[in-house]
Amino acid sequence: MIDQTRLAPELLYLLHKDPAELAQALAELRPPDIAEALRDLPPAAAAKVVEALPFDLSVNVFDEPELAEDRCEILLHMNEDVVVPLIEAMSSDQRADVLREMPSAARSEFLKKLDDETRQSLQQILLYPPETAGGIMTTEFVAVPENQTVAETLDFLNKVAHAKETIYAIYLLDPLDRRLAHVVSLRELIVSDPAQKLVDIADPRAPIAVKPETDREEAARIISKYNLLAIPVVDEQNHLLGIVTVDDVIDALVQEQTEDAQKFGGVEALDAPYMNIGFGEMIKKRAGWLSALFLSEMLTATAMQHFETEIEKAAVLAMFIPLVMSSGGNSGSQATSLIIRALALGEIKLRDWWRIALRELPTGLTLGAILGTIGLIRIMLWQRLHFFDYGVHYARLAVTVGFALLGIVAFGSLAGSLLPFVLKRLGFDPASASAPFVATLVDVTGLVIYFSVAFLILRGTLL
Repeated sequence: MIDQTRLAPELLYLLHKDPAELAQALAELRPPDIAEALRDLPPAAAAKVVEALPFDLSVNVFDEPELAEDRCEILLHMNEDVVVPLIEAMSSDQRADVLREMPSAARSEFLKKLDDETRQSLQQILLYPPETAGGIMTTEFVAVPENQTVAETLDFLNKVAHAKETIYAIYLLDPLDRRLAHVVSLRELIVSDPAQKLVDIADPRAPIAVKPETDREEAARIISKYNLLAIPVVDEQNHLLGIVTVDDVIDALVQEQTEDAQKFGGVEALDAPYMNIGFGEMIKKRAGWLSALFLSEMLTATAMQHFETEIEKAAVLAMFIPLVMSSGGNSGSQATSLIIRALALGEIKLRDWWRIALRELPTGLTLGAILGTIGLIRIMLWQRLHFFDYGVHYARLAVTVGFALLGIVAFGSLAGSLLPFVLKRLGFDPASASAPFVATLVDVTGLVIYFSVAFLILRGTLL
């Protein structure tokens, strides 16, 4: 007998030794643990493990998000007689994800073999991109006429509950046009008088709902704001299409956060777990951004060539180039991260760009003043303590570095805060304004600011 800590090789050993013993052992594990173990097996071996599971358990395992990146490959190695019933038994949103991952030819073949109800449900969800509420909704909800009684509804639930993924609420429809009218929570239904009409116990206000085209992050924000367990998805005529549940939102947010974290590092979002990405695909995901950043950094070299004369005259200025450039990049990266997150949470809108600019400019100036003061004190202190000789004009050099940091950090904060707005306005993902990209942008302008300040302060002395 195995427990939750069993590794994939042990499962593979049991599979070859005694498939019946494997099925018995896995039946006592939780679906998420089995899903994690299957990820570590080759697809063909994982397919044999799934076929050895009790059917209900295999359905639960394939509904787990832990297996999302691998289940299509596993299904393609399974017997077709097992796959079709398995897909039909999965929750509607999860089986839609499976079909999206399949090659178009295999998807068409599977759709033909599914029952009519499952096929229609899938086709409806597949109309919408996976980043939208319609793309992650489930069509397994309970909807009844609003003039039905509590007793009739409870009796109806007893008959259909086993076929529904989750039942957080009962959706009340207008008897005439079948439009969504009200929502009654399961708790309200249970504690109400059986003789009461549903419309009498429902919240009289219009239900909170989203359109199928609504971004899944916006759906998540609404669920969080109103403390919902599920939110209905309706069309333009207010007909109920499906519901987005809180667990679906969590899965979607984890995926979104993973993609954003990868983009922050200057990497194109990965489509699968790190260890499942092939060498060629990894190069493709990373080379594009890295090349773009490298080409951008060439502008830094061009700027340094422009100031070659100043560097030759005052070589001591070159010592502080990494200091001032990195400070501006760090300030810009801070601002970018804060603004991207605020945009994702809906805390700010595109129209707020000017308010952000007015907020970040004094913030950047203050931060620049702090760093500039530290830099100035450091140069003066090193000179006085004879740690290093910056020359007879060390005081002017200290002032140059201080004022340069003031300008560069202020510019970095302003540029880093406005770049996400520019990208979003152009239709790009704001997360593409990654830390390396902002740092590269500030590097070039930072050099210009640094040597411009140096020319003004050191002219006639070092320059």
